[in-house]
Amino acid sequence: MVSLKLQKRLAASILKCGKGRVWIDPNEIADVAMANSRDNVRRLIATGFIMRKPVVVHSRSRAREHNAAKRLGRHRGAGNRLGTREARLPSKILWIRRIRVLRRLLKKYREAKKIDKHSYRELYLKAKGNVFKNKRTLIEYIVKSKTEKLREKLIQDQAQARRNKNKSIKERRAAKSAAKDVVSSN
Repeated sequence: MVSLKLQKRLAASILKCGKGRVWIDPNEIADVAMANSRDNVRRLIATGFIMRKPVVVHSRSRAREHNAAKRLGRHRGAGNRLGTREARLPSKILWIRRIRVLRRLLKKYREAKKIDKHSYRELYLKAKGNVFKNKRTLIEYIVKSKTEKLREKLIQDQAQARRNKNKSIKERRAAKSAAKDVVSSN
């Protein structure tokens, strides 16, 4: 068996690949052994005695299948976890996500005039103080506080109307009694 180390090295250099991917025709070993220059090796490549083998397939089908299973929640149990819960999904990231959602909603409501700047500031600070668990609870709180304010305003208006009515009745009575006094003195 003739050593074809030189030819393999030259062919790898010409074909721009590794020596492992160089294929030499086993039936033409004698011709290949005679080639001792790059030109000779190029000629052999042109005739097809030396070829570059195709890249070996490294299939990702199993990896894709595994990832699809992971998306369904498989391979996620205690035995497959390496980091702590905090390392896998930091609570800070969760907080950032939540606070951004709440602040975005508050800004939207303020611009749409659903809340005034005072209630915006109050709710902003409450959100910062971890009062609202999620967007839904914040919306519920806003709706509740708005209805509460309306109720209070209605009650105040009714009380004011009652006061005005009583005042006018008193004034009428006083006017009547004053008129009586004037009549009785004459």
